[in-house]
Amino acid sequence: MEIGVPKETKDREFRVGLTPNSVSVLSKKHTVFVETGAGVGAGFSDEDYLQAGAKIVEDAATAWDRELVVKVKEPLKAEYQYLQPQQLLFTYFHLAADRTLTKALIESGTTAIAYETVELPDGKLPLLTPMSIIAGRLSVQFGARYLEKQQGGRGVLLGGVPGVSPGKVVILGGGIVGTEAAKIAVGMGARVQIIDINVDRLSYLETLFGSRVELLYSSAPQIEAVVPDADLLIGAVLVVGRKAPVLVSHDLVGQMRPGSVIVDVAVDQGGCIETLRPTSHTTPTYVEEGVVHFGVPNMPGAVPWTATQALNNSTLPYAIKLADLGLKALETDANLAKGLNIKGGQIVHPAVQQVFSDL
Repeated sequence: MEIGVPKETKDREFRVGLTPNSVSVLSKKHTVFVETGAGVGAGFSDEDYLQAGAKIVEDAATAWDRELVVKVKEPLKAEYQYLQPQQLLFTYFHLAADRTLTKALIESGTTAIAYETVELPDGKLPLLTPMSIIAGRLSVQFGARYLEKQQGGRGVLLGGVPGVSPGKVVILGGGIVGTEAAKIAVGMGARVQIIDINVDRLSYLETLFGSRVELLYSSAPQIEAVVPDADLLIGAVLVVGRKAPVLVSHDLVGQMRPGSVIVDVAVDQGGCIETLRPTSHTTPTYVEEGVVHFGVPNMPGAVPWTATQALNNSTLPYAIKLADLGLKALETDANLAKGLNIKGGQIVHPAVQQVFSDL
């Protein structure tokens, strides 16, 4: 099979769909076409890909014109022209928050297989997990930066110092993102609260953090009680294939102290904070109600060397199956089949169907 690896076009997205190591595995049986410069931002040169067995192509159209295209982020509007019938596109989509892309995929006839909805029998999301780990850790790293006065924040050091209270971090959601965010925040010495609706998950987190993190059951009154006092509020809510529920209203954001910071990792699924909108690595923040909002939907793109390799460690086995078997791979792997979002001009993933029942 011919496999295309185009260069990512999202703002400052330096990750790449396949590493040279992945290409060396795939090129034993298949032909891999890598757009020139696709891996440079992640630390991989064209020469690295050539030595791995890839063919370097000079433009995006040539890389896209393949049976299987492996990317990192969803196609942007400029890339819709490359979508075509009989093509397998394997990448992150997050369609619930993107009606325009969903329509473009339907109209193109492209088969869209989403990393984020590949699901194991126990409900785990193996291709979302590595980026969730990175995004969770980065959320506190970025939050700490934008709490600095020069960045528009309150001037709070999350860890505090002897004689001065540490900053308070409130995390909405105790899944992978929330857990990883808490690890970094605790490591910095911050006061940390995690709010989650799953009592079993809260019990697990107690075994992980003990008394170092305050674990609270999620309810509207509880959220209203803790959010105004947060120096850093992190949205870490995930509903597979659907938009994230809005947990923090505009009015509640208005009760936060000026210079507080919000980082919503759920922004690529619509966000769980009403005032949060997508931003970019070039312009990552804006201020609303006096609060600094950070809404970059591709946070792991800031650490592409780490993120690309972590992603490939998980995606490569599935990419091999798609290259070897094409669509038949979905018949032989029930976990991969859960990743199928759109096929033959039809939405097939149940959660995405519910969001776009009119399409």
